[in-house]
Amino acid sequence: MSWNAVTYSSVGSRHLAQSLPCQDYSQFLVEGEVLYGAVSDGAGSAKYADIGAQLAVQTCLDQLKLEFSQLEPFDAGPDPAAVVEIFERVAAAILERLMAEAQHKNFALKELNCTLIGFIATPDWMAAMQVGDGFIVLQHSNSAVFELLFQPEKGEYINETLFITSPGALDQLRVSVQLGCPEFIAAATDGLEKVAIRYQDWLPHAPFFRPFKDCLQHFATGEEQQSYLQTFLESDRLNAKTDDDKTLLICLHRHPEALCES
Repeated sequence: MSWNAVTYSSVGSRHLAQSLPCQDYSQFLVEGEVLYGAVSDGAGSAKYADIGAQLAVQTCLDQLKLEFSQLEPFDAGPDPAAVVEIFERVAAAILERLMAEAQHKNFALKELNCTLIGFIATPDWMAAMQVGDGFIVLQHSNSAVFELLFQPEKGEYINETLFITSPGALDQLRVSVQLGCPEFIAAATDGLEKVAIRYQDWLPHAPFFRPFKDCLQHFATGEEQQSYLQTFLESDRLNAKTDDDKTLLICLHRHPEALCES
């Protein structure tokens, strides 16, 4: 397998004090050489935000797989305009699923408010979309630079954001298409922004990300990798800096020759 990925969500100390569940959700899917990933943060003010985040992520992965499996292979990468249209359909399908849930359960759509990050990575190109805050950071092979793909969407205040359920949200969908395959991908909810991203210039804090790349490179099993992630996200040191729910999805691409060497 060319992709190694692991994810974990930790309930924030503020939510624990209020007896609230973790309102973050993340999942990934590896099919051959292709990686699909999604991360969602349910709004703290939304009664069923945890359900909204789960439905958003599950629908996102299902729709990404459906849409991109129908694309013909492109040596030079897919047409960016076609990718934008695909992500628009994916986002619309997520919103439709959330609207159906709200109607079925007879509550307002805003009770499912959630952000969304979704992406697909292949050996030749990567494409991603984002609605709201949180972040997705990349690092390419033979580079020490970590790149923030989208600046988190903020309102007038740092704790305000856009939700996929917000009016007009689909018109503000952000999409990126990049040639080449990143070696490392990290996607997270906004609970980790203040320790991973420098707000003054929106640059990733490299010392935050290096240990997670090392984790995927050196720990042999998924259990060890997830244990490392869990220990970090539930640590007292981290909880002293952020009281929000925290979710992190980390992914490492390894070429066949690297796998043979290891």
